[in-house]
Amino acid sequence: MLIDTHTHLNADQFEEDINDVIARAKDNGIETMVVVGFDRPTIKKAMELAEEHDFIYAVVGWHPVDAVDMTDDDLAWIEELSSHPKVVGIGEMGLDYYWDKSPKDIQKEVFRKQIRLAKRVKLPIVIHNREATADIVEILSEEDAAEVGGIMHCFSGSVETAKKCVEMNFLISLGGPVTFKNAKKPKEVAAEVPLEKLLVETDCPYLAPHPFRGKRNEPAHVRLVAEEIARIKEIPFEQVANVTTENAKRIFGIS
Repeated sequence: MLIDTHTHLNADQFEEDINDVIARAKDNGIETMVVVGFDRPTIKKAMELAEEHDFIYAVVGWHPVDAVDMTDDDLAWIEELSSHPKVVGIGEMGLDYYWDKSPKDIQKEVFRKQIRLAKRVKLPIVIHNREATADIVEILSEEDAAEVGGIMHCFSGSVETAKKCVEMNFLISLGGPVTFKNAKKPKEVAAEVPLEKLLVETDCPYLAPHPFRGKRNEPAHVRLVAEEIARIKEIPFEQVANVTTENAKRIFGIS
């Protein structure tokens, strides 16, 4: 059995066939799915899905690209939702220097506020990082995020950065890119980071693994991520499935 630790089943791309997508996931041994909400509409939908299905959990937070839009009321709402039994983490939060919608200083401020919120409510944090590794590591250190720990979502950095994050009480989550032929860094991370510190995810509907690259991704495909990690580590697929599932249950407090 596997846990897809980062999905966007709340995305418009799944509106027409969500039940079929969930059924395919179950058929492929995906026992649990975590849906991530990152603004008002997606958080609302994540909560609806988590309440509707016993095997779906929610992570709620504010995306760095939209940091400029977040209000104090939004932050208070996220804190209120954090006490819901199906909410297992805060995020995705972090920094995104690829898109320029939100100024860097505002992104950093919103990031720090959410780390502090997570520490108040004692939930792990889910990190979005795009072209901002040094600043993210610095802020996690300054805010003592290790107190709650969390997940480096869809990790694309170096082995050295992965090890720094592990030292700060973070798990490294790998997605579809680890299956791409030219994905040197994710494959090195899969090889070097201990299995006890790894998670698998799809980030669906984005980043579909080979041979579905370029198509809509879905939770059933997380199996391909786990199979590639097993191939790289030269260990049985069942071992990857069992250990990453236990890792996910531990970080998210899922029994």
